[in-house]
Amino acid sequence: MKPLVIADRTFGSRLFIGTGKYPSPLVLSQALEASGSELVTVALRRVSFEEKDPTVSAIDFNKYLVVPNTSGAQNAEEAVRLARLARAASGLTWIKLEVTPDPVYLLPDPYETLQAAELLIKDEFVVLPYIHADPVLAKRLEEAGCAAVMPLGSPIGSARGIKTEEFLKIIIEQAQVPVVVDAGLGLPSHAARAIELGADAVLVNTAVAVARDPVKMAHAFRLAVTSAEAALDAGPIDEQEKASPSSPLTGFLE
Repeated sequence: MKPLVIADRTFGSRLFIGTGKYPSPLVLSQALEASGSELVTVALRRVSFEEKDPTVSAIDFNKYLVVPNTSGAQNAEEAVRLARLARAASGLTWIKLEVTPDPVYLLPDPYETLQAAELLIKDEFVVLPYIHADPVLAKRLEEAGCAAVMPLGSPIGSARGIKTEEFLKIIIEQAQVPVVVDAGLGLPSHAARAIELGADAVLVNTAVAVARDPVKMAHAFRLAVTSAEAALDAGPIDEQEKASPSSPLTGFLE
């Protein structure tokens, strides 16, 4: 696979990690290390960059690219305000844009997301928008200047895996920016499947943070992503309708 580059920054790992729901800052720090990730997201509603925050303190800012997210924002105005507050407090210019007015399924609002993205891009943010697996919206966000698009596999925290596969394939086929599958990945096999489909990276939070052993689960996701990447590099065989024997069926007794 070609190197993963987002906004002129090259990443060695295709696994991104969220930082919510961990049982302690120590476990968070250990899980990040085990994941091999180089990019972590932090929810602006859960942490503060202006004071000693336990979650923020657990993250080595020299090792990881820290990307605040606007989780909890219900409209474009609120998302933009949160992003600007984060930049003022921390100097961070990358933002994971989330606009989720739906309190039950936390599905992203396409109209408000596009509006917010356009405003943040004009304000010189590097914008990574969380969206439904909508190929038309993904293309609109790309054209607006988003550095990547982050379509969901299934609802946030649902652990249902990839339920949007056919639409993800279209997004991946059409995208000229990296595609990061975000939300709903509950097992390492789900992350591997996203990479096998051609996604450039995956973002995982709940599946690692609330596992019985978050550190071991982070390592498992790391192995799954790197294995899928290696398999693509190795050149997987094409699917076939009929059986194809791995040993010859004639001549071997002669």
